[in-house]
Amino acid sequence: MFDEKDLEQFKKKGTNADNVKAQLELIKNGFPFLELEAAASVGNGIMAVDGNKCKDYIRTWDAYCSTGHRITKFVPASGAASRMFKDLFAFLESRIDMPSTPFETAFFNGIEKFAFYSDLDAACIRNEGKSIKELIASNSYKAIVSNLLEPKGLNYGALPKGLLKFHNYNASPARTPLEEHMAEGAMYALGADGMVHIHFTVSPEHRELFKTLADSSAKNLSKRFGTTYSISFSEQKPSTDTVAAAADGTPFRNSDGSILFRPGGHGALIENLNDMDTDIVFIKNIDNVVPDHLKTDTVTYKKLLAGILITVQAKVFEYIKLLDSGKYTDAQLKQIADYVSSVLCCRRKNLDTLDSTQLATWLRSKLNRPIRVCGMVKNVGEPGGGPFLAYNSDGTVSLQILESSQIDLNDPRKEEMFTKGTHFNPVDLVCAVRDYKGNRFNLPDYVDKATGFISSKSKNGRELKALELPGLWNGAMSDWNTLFVEVPLSTFNPVKTVNDLLRPQHQPA
Repeated sequence: MFDEKDLEQFKKKGTNADNVKAQLELIKNGFPFLELEAAASVGNGIMAVDGNKCKDYIRTWDAYCSTGHRITKFVPASGAASRMFKDLFAFLESRIDMPSTPFETAFFNGIEKFAFYSDLDAACIRNEGKSIKELIASNSYKAIVSNLLEPKGLNYGALPKGLLKFHNYNASPARTPLEEHMAEGAMYALGADGMVHIHFTVSPEHRELFKTLADSSAKNLSKRFGTTYSISFSEQKPSTDTVAAAADGTPFRNSDGSILFRPGGHGALIENLNDMDTDIVFIKNIDNVVPDHLKTDTVTYKKLLAGILITVQAKVFEYIKLLDSGKYTDAQLKQIADYVSSVLCCRRKNLDTLDSTQLATWLRSKLNRPIRVCGMVKNVGEPGGGPFLAYNSDGTVSLQILESSQIDLNDPRKEEMFTKGTHFNPVDLVCAVRDYKGNRFNLPDYVDKATGFISSKSKNGRELKALELPGLWNGAMSDWNTLFVEVPLSTFNPVKTVNDLLRPQHQPA
């Protein structure tokens, strides 16, 4: 199947023939659906925390922040903003010169409210000799959109979301998502040394743009929040790219004979996360940000999730130390088993058939792994992974965030679970990645490699099948200990289209 040129290509990418063969087999055979016990809900896998208890968890987190532990925000930021402007690209390509759809009308009616308005106006004056208002008066709507999306203007159609101006501030410069994440970090991820560590995963072609903006913004934001910033960047590793297959299942080859590899999806970022020297990691999408005057709920519930994480981690460490000592009673083993079942929602059948040594061994194996606490908002029809109690390959049941592609929607029972689920995950996680001795877990060891999916694509008019790796917060964290916590919808404010920026959640006070 492979010749010398192929093997050399594999070597340069950091992979090998065995890995590529295994990926082709996955594409050929597909991935099994996961077996479900139930959709998680409040009281059945999802915690709802009342006000007083919330305050206790926040105090726990604030105390932890003063102890010298390393805290990091991890933000996947390589995604292009082109999908934000899908409707505007369509307008540019259409034969109609006037706004004709509700989307187009809303965009132009609200154009002065966008944080990039001043920059766009300047670009129009420079390139067209007219301001935005003058172009609208002369019905030159497409000239405005052209200056927004194309290289002659702001080039927003080719930039990543993290670099676009999202929010206006009355007495301060407008902010991008990158800067809003920096501001957030100062509010809930500040270490005892006054340092805020934030890591962005970016595409190679935009790395310098991110770095330049971060460096320039750090000065103002450090002064504003009384912090020091440590901003770092990484790119998805070429070794995590996955092979594409032709219709007959053989490797899809480019016109020069080389094998086509494609980025393996955000699940590849488990490698980037694994490289980080940290204790606690907050994970959040680049576009889920709000201006400072609306950050209160975000900060409150980020601290709540982190406080729960620290509390659970302390109890897990306590139990592992007891198990390692060998000085435990049957009553203590039962207590630990109850904790694993009720708090971590990890259960197995016939646990009572194990003797004390077998039970202790099993409990330790389930406790000694990374921990994540995931915020869950009430389902309002937005896309996102759903919280489920799912069966694992070893027969246990645990909490998982699943996408629709992992569920057999032809099964009426499972389809009902998926469609009637009460909550979904807006990518709001806090993670603990060290064991009780302070050693970092090797995160790729906890990936369920049987949870990816196959998508159909095309290249140069030829059909191909692409392999997506297990998602970062789906299969890539399948074997972590997981807790789901209800958080308010006010913490979820994604920007999927440019007109989302006209919502009150993205406007000044």
